[in-house]
Amino acid sequence: MQPEDANRTHWDEIAPVHLRAYRIEPLLAGVSLIDEVQKSEFYPIAGKTLLHLQCHIGTDTLSLALDGAKVTGVDFSPQSIHIARELARKMDIPAQFIEANVLELPEGLGEYDIVYTSQGVLCWISDIQRWAQAVARHLKPGGVFYIFETHPALMMFDDNQADVFQIKYPYFHRPEPLHFDDEYPDYADSSYIPQTATYEWQWSLSDIVNALIGSGLTIELLNEHDKCFYKALPAMTRTPDGWWILEGFEGMIPMAFSLRARK
Repeated sequence: MQPEDANRTHWDEIAPVHLRAYRIEPLLAGVSLIDEVQKSEFYPIAGKTLLHLQCHIGTDTLSLALDGAKVTGVDFSPQSIHIARELARKMDIPAQFIEANVLELPEGLGEYDIVYTSQGVLCWISDIQRWAQAVARHLKPGGVFYIFETHPALMMFDDNQADVFQIKYPYFHRPEPLHFDDEYPDYADSSYIPQTATYEWQWSLSDIVNALIGSGLTIELLNEHDKCFYKALPAMTRTPDGWWILEGFEGMIPMAFSLRARK
């Protein structure tokens, strides 16, 4: 099985797990789940057309719709798209969800005011140049691209040992993806062990920035954060406002980054 086919199977498998594990109840009650960092960096979005790449089960897509955007979500997992459409139907939100690989987006998808992608997405991209070209192709002139993502520096550390803090994975990109086939719990539901192997690609911060610049975008904002949106390492603890941190390493290690660019 090819890496991207294996990854698609994995996301089909865990989509219903995430439907149970994600904070669906507030969303169904009309509460946007977009965090304050993102809102401060690329809002307001009311009335704007927005393309959400790698939207998974659509919780963020529908949150963006609650905040006023006219949304289209794209994901390569059929099961994820099915769940997203069902959530949109339950919420009576006129969102469009399209099953497609972000590197092979359908003709006629059009241009948008905003292209958005966030939180655990770039490690599934096998070609950062084609990804950046897809972002630029679907932005209107003057349109904004925004991403909030795990910092590639955080992805270097061993994520299986709670009492060890050491580098295990390369920071810089390698052509062959990392292959994961161990019994490691799902990031959203620690009681569930995914059954499907996955393949991930590491992209440095310079890879990401240069790919976007090379596709004709102008970087307007690049911030690095010492907190993460999920429990990336076993020793992480959750703050009262919902972020994950490594106690004792506050202000020392970049754990997430956010970037805004304009066409």
